[in-house]
Amino acid sequence: MIFNNIFGYEAKRKRLLKRAPAGPLHDFLSVPFPDKKQLLIDTPILSVDFETTGLHAKNDKLLSVGFVDLFANTIPLKSSYHQIVRSKGRLKSDNVTIHQITDSQKDQGEPLRVAIEALLKALTGKVMLVHFARIEREFLQQACINLYGMAPVFPMIDTLMVAKKRLDNRDVAYDPSTLRLSALRQQYNLPEHHAHNALNDAIATAELLMAQVNAMASPNKVTLSDLLL
Repeated sequence: MIFNNIFGYEAKRKRLLKRAPAGPLHDFLSVPFPDKKQLLIDTPILSVDFETTGLHAKNDKLLSVGFVDLFANTIPLKSSYHQIVRSKGRLKSDNVTIHQITDSQKDQGEPLRVAIEALLKALTGKVMLVHFARIEREFLQQACINLYGMAPVFPMIDTLMVAKKRLDNRDVAYDPSTLRLSALRQQYNLPEHHAHNALNDAIATAELLMAQVNAMASPNKVTLSDLLL
């Protein structure tokens, strides 16, 4: 993130484009990112969620990918995508309990390449929206390293960080558990959702961002730079 703050997402994109191999990653990097000065309501956003076997991108595996568009305060469900990712090895029982993805489902999933290509195509020219950016950033970058030999940069908005900054500005102690997706949705009177499903969580995150922005002093004047990591 420090590199991005110093040199900017666009400068980094152009540098990476020069050495990106032909294919999905090159196509993604060929399109400029949205201008950080533009209004958020005018910014194309893709809400993304991954389900994984753990928290470490180099050692754990991507189980499923879910995403949906968010634009102009609308979530067009026809843009939604959910894909279970095929991988080797057996899942631990705690993974199955949390994500409800069985070994049989995993074995019938698509290769990592298929899911990442679909994500890069959908993400082209957009900003990625996530809740707890570390997971999606590190797993997506690791997947790109494995598939294309390099890790791209992704402009991101993190609903967890939007909430954290708001709490930090109050300068009072708070319970970190209040930053969980389900807890934040409850604070904004959003309905409960079926968690730990990549598409459901992507939709839930998009709804949360809309609620967070609408609660700001001048929601129609919020710019991308106000929320960008």
